[in-house]
Amino acid sequence: MKIDNFPIDIVYTWVNDQLPGYKNQLLQYAENEHDTNPNRTRDNLDLLKYSLRSVEKFVPWIRNIYILTCSPQRPKWLGYTNDRIKIIHHNEIIQDDLLPTFNSFCILSLIHKIQGLSEYFLYIEDDMLFGNHTELDDFISLTDEKHMVYPRISKTMRAEKMGDNTQGPWNLALAYCNQLLNISYGERIRSAVNHVPLMVEKKTWIDMIEKWADSFDRTRQSRFRSKYNVAPEYLYLYYLLYTGNAKMNGLHETYKKTFYLGLDNNWLLTAAGLELLKFMQPKMYCFNDNFGNNPDVRIVKMTRMFLDDYYPDKSSFEI
Repeated sequence: MKIDNFPIDIVYTWVNDQLPGYKNQLLQYAENEHDTNPNRTRDNLDLLKYSLRSVEKFVPWIRNIYILTCSPQRPKWLGYTNDRIKIIHHNEIIQDDLLPTFNSFCILSLIHKIQGLSEYFLYIEDDMLFGNHTELDDFISLTDEKHMVYPRISKTMRAEKMGDNTQGPWNLALAYCNQLLNISYGERIRSAVNHVPLMVEKKTWIDMIEKWADSFDRTRQSRFRSKYNVAPEYLYLYYLLYTGNAKMNGLHETYKKTFYLGLDNNWLLTAAGLELLKFMQPKMYCFNDNFGNNPDVRIVKMTRMFLDDYYPDKSSFEI
């Protein structure tokens, strides 16, 4: 069957550290400042709400939507009447001895276990949104059914840095993935890939996990992102490339269709970024939280105003 005849679902990962009990549990297990980084658990912009508005407006061909989160969390603005959207808690796909987990790599490595999930699905982090009409062939070519990879100008950390304790857990995971890829496919320097929704084929995803089973087992044992963890979303794209199931887009295509904006406490840079985003209207973009411990309230307000202006209409998923 051709890819455009398959139903396509979406899976979001989301958490809100302001909901009761979450921070207490996190602090119980945290060992360092990376483990308590609020950039990864904060929900001060309700980005998931706006992302769902963007899906309904720009990606109407999606079938079902799953929100994967820790128990018993549920977005306070989410309605109960639209049966296309479902809350899935970690304990429904992750075995008890690995819980609680605060490691997105662990969670993502088991995402395919969601019951009823389509064979092809889009994995989306809650800080990713659609800014213009987006089609299936923005993710998979309808002519040769190869996945699209959107590279960045920057390169990822080389394998020899995978044990460098001065690096953050994300870069260490990329370096470790490069080590695994070097062993299997030859040593090389690899481009970073843009932070956009990831089209996943379950069969190939499972093949990847089985190929590096020991590395994925070690990753799942880490409650937080840690050294020698696998970043599945990065490893998967290069696994697709090296097995002939993907093709690398040119940089022009990446920067034409996708956009990345780090939200930090620099008012001028953020304002300029929002204006550029409004002008470009890319198909996909990411608002990455770089605020640190004290987000500037003026920038939070400005970003919310942008989102309300870009997506003024409530989605059918909201109360």
